[in-house]
Amino acid sequence: MGRAPALLSFLLHILFLLGRVRCSAVAALGRRLPPSTDGVCARLIRPLGYPCSEHAVETEDGYILSVQHIPYGRRALAKKSGPPIFLQHGLFQGGDTWFMNSAEESLGFILADSGFDVWVGNVRGTHWSYGHVTLSENDKAFWDWSWQELAQYDLLAMIGYVYSATNSKIFYVGHSQGTIMALAAFTMPNVVQMIESAALLCPISYLDHISSRFVLRAVGLHLDQLLLTIGIHQLNFRSNMGIQILDSVCDGHMDCNNLLAAITGPLNRYRDPCRSAPFGFPNRGKLLLQWVSRKLLPGVRTSSIIHKKPEPSFSNDPHRHLCKV
Repeated sequence: MGRAPALLSFLLHILFLLGRVRCSAVAALGRRLPPSTDGVCARLIRPLGYPCSEHAVETEDGYILSVQHIPYGRRALAKKSGPPIFLQHGLFQGGDTWFMNSAEESLGFILADSGFDVWVGNVRGTHWSYGHVTLSENDKAFWDWSWQELAQYDLLAMIGYVYSATNSKIFYVGHSQGTIMALAAFTMPNVVQMIESAALLCPISYLDHISSRFVLRAVGLHLDQLLLTIGIHQLNFRSNMGIQILDSVCDGHMDCNNLLAAITGPLNRYRDPCRSAPFGFPNRGKLLLQWVSRKLLPGVRTSSIIHKKPEPSFSNDPHRHLCKV
């Protein structure tokens, strides 16, 4: 058996064991929440001396999203907010990804200290968002969405909330999946009129150049549909079982650097800022996989990993193709 099929078979066994987590929706919608001891603000931002508040934003289709607000930096002489800027994370991540390094190396902190009014988004299904007004995360319907819904509902709701709160056009920063959300959302005039400018980090719109044999084999086998058929709608890498499995896999007998490289491509052949620099990955092996699983993998919709479709809603308009920009 070749390496790619063997790896795919091995990871399938792991995926079957990554269970779903239960979640109950909060009642507070589209407003600031009381102080929490378990949110991004409490865990990562306030301990470093920054002001931070948690907000809940309901989408048109009933998902309740978490948004964090850092109005100014920790050394601000005047407690006054500057121009609003919105940070949107990528696949396998949550809003905490902008605050993983030190205050001097994390974009969220750097922007706050530079005078920006920082807002951080978390899309549906992530660790930090609050579920749905009627659906449980155990319901199949909870996971019945695609990247297009992330743009049409999630980004629209969060940008609209920030725009209403600040009464000012917003600077947008998106990473990876956060860029494809923006490219799709910016085809909607009501979104564009709320945006001052956008910075797209590691932008994507098409996946035609993927070379990973593991990913291509998974797509060919319709792995997403297989997992959905047996009832796995979310891969929860932060569950206790998920962490135990990854810890046991990377016990010193297996090069976990190669495990990740089978999916992402070689990690050490060149320095790829889209996969390392913004987040300060440790160098190799067990520490790398542990760090990724505990920090950057908050849980994700099963089919989001495998889907090469749908493309953004502007895909049939040649004037909006990235290659034409």
